[in-house]
Amino acid sequence: MSTATQIIVWTSLSLFLLTVLLHLLALKLFPRLGLMDFPERYGLTRSRIPYPTGIIAALVFLVFFAIFESTIALKPWSLQACGLMAGIAILAIVTFRDDRHPLPSSLRLLTQCVVALVIFLTGTRIYTLTNPLAALTGLDVLPLHTLQLPIAALNYPSLLGMLFTVLWLALTMNALNWFDGVRGQVSVVSVLGFVTIGLLSLSDRVGDFSLGVISFALAAIALGCLLFDRPGPLALLGDTGSMFFGLMLGVLTIFTGGKVATGFLVLGVPLIDSGIVIVRRVLKGKSIFVGDTQSEHLHHRLLRRGWTEWQIIGLTTILGASFGITALFLSTLEKFLAALALLLIMLLLSIYSGRR
Repeated sequence: MSTATQIIVWTSLSLFLLTVLLHLLALKLFPRLGLMDFPERYGLTRSRIPYPTGIIAALVFLVFFAIFESTIALKPWSLQACGLMAGIAILAIVTFRDDRHPLPSSLRLLTQCVVALVIFLTGTRIYTLTNPLAALTGLDVLPLHTLQLPIAALNYPSLLGMLFTVLWLALTMNALNWFDGVRGQVSVVSVLGFVTIGLLSLSDRVGDFSLGVISFALAAIALGCLLFDRPGPLALLGDTGSMFFGLMLGVLTIFTGGKVATGFLVLGVPLIDSGIVIVRRVLKGKSIFVGDTQSEHLHHRLLRRGWTEWQIIGLTTILGASFGITALFLSTLEKFLAALALLLIMLLLSIYSGRR
């Protein structure tokens, strides 16, 4: 086993065990601190359980990343690294507060924009997008670094790149958050996504060992969370956990060189499901920001059709693994066609789940 592989294996194993240990501690400590969920809000009769344990995932990663930046990273404590840690900290604090005492949707959206802006302005940016229709248009890439702001200290950020990055990160954060209607779905999608990005990072196409370590570290943390936040949960991640994992999946697709097409296939199920819900609500004249969108998501519709939570997680796993892993071997055009195929599958599932 090579030294690089040993670092990844031992780092991942250590973070998995630490996440599990802290969850076990939370089962004892959270009740004493009053950090329990609110089943009565949703008409449930079960006992209260620790919530939101997603704060454990965010804190474990922040500690790991601080150590990583001090010992392994090639460019320790860069502005980009500091910006990422600041963004994670802001998101964790606000979402933890929101999980305990719900905040207005406008404040939640503002927080997401601020977090995305902090991360973008400190260097995490998408400069170009590969054009999947290059053979037809003659344009290989779509530039996003135009309309630059004259701020040398921030490496001349572009307005177009800023808009796209903020939208992308807000989309990944919310897609995983809205996908949290069935316990375990967020953790499963996160594990699949981080493993896929980790493999991509270590491949010749990217060749970034540090990014591979970070990706597999996050996969290990998500796997540790899955042991507790799954059907018949012992604890709940809450928005704190789902938005953290969504943010990191969005960030890592940027770190891999703007592999948004790969990121879309990795997150295709929650992203497309969210898009279908938004379109459905717009057609009905309903607000996409307020109210009862959860009951319209695919997992809730499948539950009403009689599916069990484990069956829904199985479907999520099969689709996520199939399209995520195959994305590692596809060209840009093939990824575009795969995305269309996944869209068709999700539309068919939407039609099926809506039948009475």
